[in-house]
Amino acid sequence: MKKVYFDSAATTKIREEVIVKMSDVMTTVYGNPSSSHSFGRSSKTLVETARKTIAKQLNVSESEIVFTSGGTEADNLVLLSVVKNLGVKRIITSKIEHHAVLHTVDFLVETEGVSVEYVKLDKHGVVDYSDLQRLLNASEKQTLVSLMHINNEIGSILDLKRTAELCKLNNALFHSDTVQSIGHYELDLKAIPIDFLACSGHKFHGPKGVGFVFIRKHSGLHAMIHGGEQERGLRAGTEAVHNIVGLETAFKLAYQNLIEERDAVIELKRYFISELELAFPEATFNGDSSNLEHSAYTMLNVCFPFDASKTQLLLFQLDLKGIACSRGSACQSGSQKGSHVLAEILNEADFKKPSLRFSFSHYNTKDEVDYVIEALKAFSTTANKN
Repeated sequence: MKKVYFDSAATTKIREEVIVKMSDVMTTVYGNPSSSHSFGRSSKTLVETARKTIAKQLNVSESEIVFTSGGTEADNLVLLSVVKNLGVKRIITSKIEHHAVLHTVDFLVETEGVSVEYVKLDKHGVVDYSDLQRLLNASEKQTLVSLMHINNEIGSILDLKRTAELCKLNNALFHSDTVQSIGHYELDLKAIPIDFLACSGHKFHGPKGVGFVFIRKHSGLHAMIHGGEQERGLRAGTEAVHNIVGLETAFKLAYQNLIEERDAVIELKRYFISELELAFPEATFNGDSSNLEHSAYTMLNVCFPFDASKTQLLLFQLDLKGIACSRGSACQSGSQKGSHVLAEILNEADFKKPSLRFSFSHYNTKDEVDYVIEALKAFSTTANKN
């Protein structure tokens, strides 16, 4: 059976170079980075070299990069600490954020009495910047704005610089989950006055279980995991050296090959859109995901003109043909409620129709697109008969 993977927004295929590098580290550099002997120093050197690589690309100081287990931990570290340690009493976010943010905010509302306000979105799931300005002006409480750079389901893009500057002008802190953008977009954090940023390695062909948080110097953030003094006292626990090196390797390769691989994925997405429009003229694209300028080039979210009762059957049939895609975030795949993102931007009739997220990488081909289109056509024929 043919295998087609169009779910790279959930996780990506690890690059072969990353696997080789990680295997070498696990075999030859196994000392604890906190140990003072040569084995430990060798491991420590790898960790600090990785930190330097990432900091240089983002145009920040090495001390501002803290390794974590991934984006969820990075988001939690920031949100919990700004409330407990920096006096934040109010959070502005949106209703289409990743649950790593939304559920943590709910927790802070319940346990710390934090107030939360949700910025308005347009029909494409894009932040209404005038409403953000209104919210920032509405209170003198210490405020954190938490808005993701690229939405993980519909690919809507936040203007990071504009948002960061609005926050700065209004004395608010700004945190962004950039899990879907790091490794796919260039970011100069010296030019963007953002305070905190979260990243996860497995979204750009690195290993799972490792990421980092950018914490602007002198922010005053405190550790949420206590124990040793690893990561400058901000994240206790022995560093997973092989994972950190894998993250660094994937990070370097992502930016070294960025233009070539981005162009290939954009062309693939353009082809997928045209083939979908030919095969299913009544299909619509959720958010602005078919717009190559205003949405992430790595994903496409499609609402199909099939009966709502066919939603689960559609995914099942595609899976039987070896096709991997998603109804929404992989983190909510067990939920029966459907996508909270689509629920926010679609009308009730369209929300009930089957919507699928296809997300791409440079490993995908036009032949795979053709295979998916044929599978969708076959399903449509069968569904209409029934």
